[in-house]
Amino acid sequence: MNFLELPSPLWVLGTGTGVGKTFVAARIARAWAEHGPVTYRKPFQTGVATETDPEADAPQVAGPGITVETGLLLREPLSPMAAAQAEGRTLDLEALAAWATRPAPGRLLLEPAGGVMVPLAPGRHFLAWATGLRIPAVVVAPGGLGTLNHALLTCEALMLRGWVLPALFLNPGADRSHAAARDNARILRAFLPIPVHILDEP
Repeated sequence: MNFLELPSPLWVLGTGTGVGKTFVAARIARAWAEHGPVTYRKPFQTGVATETDPEADAPQVAGPGITVETGLLLREPLSPMAAAQAEGRTLDLEALAAWATRPAPGRLLLEPAGGVMVPLAPGRHFLAWATGLRIPAVVVAPGGLGTLNHALLTCEALMLRGWVLPALFLNPGADRSHAAARDNARILRAFLPIPVHILDEP
């Protein structure tokens, strides 16, 4: 897929943790940066203490023409809600929304933590919080076993709330499932009214 066709601002969402959201975000950001400035924002990240932590996502996206910004860092590798509670903190979701959506030069790319239903505060998950921001999203899923269920649940949850989804990306590198990814892409295309792409395949 031509990443330049994707809209800005744009969320990069995943069907869960470790599916390759940051990998895809970096690919999109670097493609965009060839044509102008890009800002990458991570409103909250768990399991890291500083922005230079080896586990931090922002440095993996950084590159020429790309400004990386991280909002709230939480030490425990838990959901944002649980990690904040472990530190005696509460996420200020209104402030985070204002921070995430404030104007940026050029194109704006956003990446959350975890999957779309990850809890941010008691009774409030990411999907409920971000829907009101009205920003399109691409969805990233692994290529292999289990991805059909997770991808369909994630995309349908988003579409039922009115999200615009320019694409679903299957990441076979997440679980070394290149052959399975091709078959899963074929099946997903029969169920979803959005483009389904396999990373690194034409």
